Amino acid sequence: MDILLLLIPVTLLLLTVSGVLFWWTVKSGQYDDLDSPAQRILFDDDEHMIPTSKDKNDDD
Repeated sequence: MDILLLLIPVTLLLLTVSGVLFWWTVKSGQYDDLDSPAQRILFDDDEHMIPTSKDKNDDD
């Protein structure tokens, strides 16, 4: 029964800290746009990595 005197305040403290951190992330815009970062990799500019016929002629 004595352990409850320790566990209840610790639980309330952790709940308060996690609630404040969640509120801070919502207010700072962390959850505004979840789709763009995942799709950004599909639109990379990799054209400089594609070999061209000019590159093959440079080796000769």
